[in-house]
Amino acid sequence: MAKKTEPASKTPGTGSNTVPIFIMGKHYDVPDTLTIQKAMEYAGYTLVRGCGCRGGICGACATVYRIPESYRVEVGLACQTVVKPNMHLAIMPFFPANKAVYSLEDISPTGTVLAEYYPEIFKCIGCNTCTKSCPMDIDVMAYIARAIRGDVERVAELSFDCVMCGLCAARCPAEQAQYNVAILARRLTGRYIRPRAQHLLDTIAYLQEGGFDAELEMVMRAEGKELEKLYNEREVEPEMADESWTPKQQVAAGRGK
Repeated sequence: MAKKTEPASKTPGTGSNTVPIFIMGKHYDVPDTLTIQKAMEYAGYTLVRGCGCRGGICGACATVYRIPESYRVEVGLACQTVVKPNMHLAIMPFFPANKAVYSLEDISPTGTVLAEYYPEIFKCIGCNTCTKSCPMDIDVMAYIARAIRGDVERVAELSFDCVMCGLCAARCPAEQAQYNVAILARRLTGRYIRPRAQHLLDTIAYLQEGGFDAELEMVMRAEGKELEKLYNEREVEPEMADESWTPKQQVAAGRGK
């Protein structure tokens, strides 16, 4: 039987409305503008796991919840999902799902490799629930379709923005682990299909030659205020930098463009 929604009340001194929510079964009244993550902290919880980036990038705060008058178990990222009246919720450290064991050195990006390790992709019924659940707006069903066809590189391209939160797998009626299929495709593409980035190879060689030894030694010797000063004065990539931006240290070492 559906539970009647309790009316919102005002938070004293703020003018904000509060709504009742239930965290692991315990009742709390929280401002209705808060995300689940902020509401938990408002209720007195200290988040030591599942809090990650707090901005919808890392995928660490996958949450399951129920709301009144709905038979569904809803899913979302706690840093993005705003609380709703009488929401019952629980944060999971990660969504457990089938994960194949493999060594990239022993496999290759053939047309059958994804099906070999994740044969459940053929159980896809095309319901598109995975896509609707994705907080990154990835067309998950599209890359699973490509996985069924054996197009490893295209799976990697379509799933590039995946944050591995597992919400797609949480709602999939075919019991797939879409995000694990995607990460295998990206690993294979990076290792075998796409060319190695020359600037990365140059940086590795520079590192092996001891190019950063002096800086590392200086940081290791620094203490307290000096270490804080080094951190605050470090070179940071500008927020709106274009692809031609190169660190000054790299230019000085003759490794820039």
